[in-house]
Amino acid sequence: MGRNAVVPGDVGAGRPRHAHAGHEGRWQHGCTPAHARRHCAAGGPERGHGDHGGRGGHGGHGGRGGHGRGGRGSDGDSWNRGRKFSSDDLQLMVLALLEAGASHGYELIKALGERSQGYYTPSPGMIYPTLTYIEEAGYATTQAEGSRKRYALTPTGSAHLETQRDQVELLFAKLAHIGRKMAWIQRAMQSEPPVLDADGADVATGWTPEFVAARAALREALVRRGGAPAAEQRRIAAILERATRAILEQDGGEAAVAAAKGA
Repeated sequence: MGRNAVVPGDVGAGRPRHAHAGHEGRWQHGCTPAHARRHCAAGGPERGHGDHGGRGGHGGHGGRGGHGRGGRGSDGDSWNRGRKFSSDDLQLMVLALLEAGASHGYELIKALGERSQGYYTPSPGMIYPTLTYIEEAGYATTQAEGSRKRYALTPTGSAHLETQRDQVELLFAKLAHIGRKMAWIQRAMQSEPPVLDADGADVATGWTPEFVAARAALREALVRRGGAPAAEQRRIAAILERATRAILEQDGGEAAVAAAKGA
């Protein structure tokens, strides 16, 4: 992508620079490969296993030195601050994967890695305590296959999963988002130009230049107005709430809007 690469969601200093997209349109906002390297070094997600933290035996699954929740109220950028997923989050994702079919632990690890393009791959030390917990809770059963166990969802687990359906969808969306974002950063670091498909979206991430530019502009606007008086902050909050409703109503209807309001 060269000197004019951009990491979506990052705020550029001053006037945005532009880079040709290799198709129609331009990728906007200045972010150099050096910027991308700083972004990763500052605590961006690392390829490989997540860290295991928390209190007691089956604690939270966090990043460096913590067990912060990766749930609602975060867009995946919490990874940059050293947080990944809590134990509750991992349990829900495992249950959702088991809903698609009985699996061994290593198959679940692989499935989570694939959903994040390899950037979130929980270690056996994370996945097997989670499986033990959901089995003890009655959410899954096991069947011995040699030295391995195959886990299957129970009706109780299915009922629990149904009550958390919106959260599960959000968690998997975050997995996909972090994979796309890190693919973008990796390409920026290697100074590779984006390749756009027939619809003008980046092949690696699925993002269009317009989407990237709009998100970066919003972030910059919020940074600039971060010190605004209380009345102005409320005005901005009302604008953002209306925009959020419009975005989610287009895609997910009333349930998605209600979920966003509870974030």
